[in-house]
Amino acid sequence: MRLLVTRPEPDGSRQAEKLRAMGHEPVLAPLMTIQLIPGAPLQLESAHALIVTSRNALRAIAARPELEQARNLPLYAVGDATAREAAELGFRQIVAGPGTGEQLADLIAGTLDPGKGPLVHLAGETLAFDLKSALQTKGFTVCRPVLYSAVPAKKLPPEALELLCDRRLDGAIFMSPRTAAIFATLTAAEGAVTQASELRCYCLSQPVADALAPLGAKIVVAGSPSEEELLALIVG
Repeated sequence: MRLLVTRPEPDGSRQAEKLRAMGHEPVLAPLMTIQLIPGAPLQLESAHALIVTSRNALRAIAARPELEQARNLPLYAVGDATAREAAELGFRQIVAGPGTGEQLADLIAGTLDPGKGPLVHLAGETLAFDLKSALQTKGFTVCRPVLYSAVPAKKLPPEALELLCDRRLDGAIFMSPRTAAIFATLTAAEGAVTQASELRCYCLSQPVADALAPLGAKIVVAGSPSEEELLALIVG
């Protein structure tokens, strides 16, 4: 199958390699560009634990002088993939969450004592779930330094647009509600909604699928929010 890969780099290329190994033909079309914000203070001095809901936050802190200090803190990762990246960076105390920000908030609330000190959520400018507010309602103090921004693409890459308009794409993979929403906006701007509606769209979660609702496309949603489970649904 010829499949559109919409993740920002470097995750898009990693996903494309997995698809090639499965016998598919990936077409890279990153719908966001990650830009690091180097000057944000991390506020680690009195932190009780770190929270990471994106591998991009880990890549941002990897380039910071506070990395070694951060490694000494317990780290709560949104899911297994983020936990593995944290382990590769040398974090020593890692708890992997079930895969979504909401589930991670429940896990943290059931594990940590709000009186032990503030939590630091290493994050980007735009979040799919307001984990800080969810934890504050449970008595936690949460700092949220912004380490990166995800800049949306202004148009589809020429190759991707040509394949879409010629109906030579079989499907597309979406890992976040924001990339799905950007795709819906860009295809509408290009007058390619009809062609996009014919795609089989593989979505990491129901909120991702909901963002594609304006297209009326054929939707496949992973049973749990993991890349492995999503890719396992791609057959043909």
